[in-house]
Amino acid sequence: MTAMDVGEIRDVAAGAFAWLSAHRVDFTLGEDALTADGHVDATWKPLGELAQTCASVRAHTPPSDPLHACASDLLGFAWRQTGRGELFLRLQALEPFATYPLEVYSVFASAGLRHSGYEAAAATTARTRGWRLTEQEPTRRLGVLKAEHRSGIHRPEQDTRLLRRTWLGGLPEPWTFERSSGYALTHVVFHLTAWGRTPEGVPADLAAYLADWLPPWLDTCLDAGMWDLSCELLIVAASLPSPPDPATLQHAWPRIAQAQHASGALPEQGPQGDEGADPEPDFRRCYHSTLMAAFAAAQTLKCLTDEGGTHHGYEEQGAPG
Repeated sequence: MTAMDVGEIRDVAAGAFAWLSAHRVDFTLGEDALTADGHVDATWKPLGELAQTCASVRAHTPPSDPLHACASDLLGFAWRQTGRGELFLRLQALEPFATYPLEVYSVFASAGLRHSGYEAAAATTARTRGWRLTEQEPTRRLGVLKAEHRSGIHRPEQDTRLLRRTWLGGLPEPWTFERSSGYALTHVVFHLTAWGRTPEGVPADLAAYLADWLPPWLDTCLDAGMWDLSCELLIVAASLPSPPDPATLQHAWPRIAQAQHASGALPEQGPQGDEGADPEPDFRRCYHSTLMAAFAAAQTLKCLTDEGGTHHGYEEQGAPG
């Protein structure tokens, strides 16, 4: 890609982080985060997704990169929202068999932010048959197994068997791709690659399948104005063992950039931005797609700058407090 193309991708990331920083208060955990009738999707889910994006961007950018500083700042904010892990211990007492606290906690653990008391309590619960037999869709179950591992819970891995029960793992007919399967396949790749850190985690047959079919799926999503899913597919493209076709990136990124609002927000779905476009959507309808835009841009930039396709990480720099 040309320098101008790379600059455009960086501008998308910078704009997205500017919006996220300006809206950090909207990620704040409210009083209902620890109530029995609290809405997880409006409390822990946004905060966990903010942490996941920031942990990933931080891992994929050098400390000298302004994107690294932005990601570190927001990751530190998210960790403080959890009482530096103390709220996970309280959640464990309230909902001992809920998996979402461990899934969110494991994001922080992957960045070196840990709470020993919570890990001990979660490990005790994870030894029960009730925990192991919780019924979940294969993609979610794969994510829980990875969350356990990141949180210091080790058990005989069942990844291979579980993977082949997912939509992507079964190598389905390409024409059966739709929105739900699209989100499922992206998360399978996220789990297999530790959110882009280990491209070699994708089996060769899945990597070859995605190399063939991800470009037309991405094109379909872009044509439909599905910006959120398009960004997730771009993350997958930049997380595979072989770098994505430059033509795919050159086609996709200008469309993402044009759909992004001047504030940096990216709507989940809608027409490509132009004069007279719709006003910026509210927080709930654009926070996730804006996070994915930041993640996709950083992951693409990393993929483009890695020499010889080698993926480098920066976790050794330490984690924010």
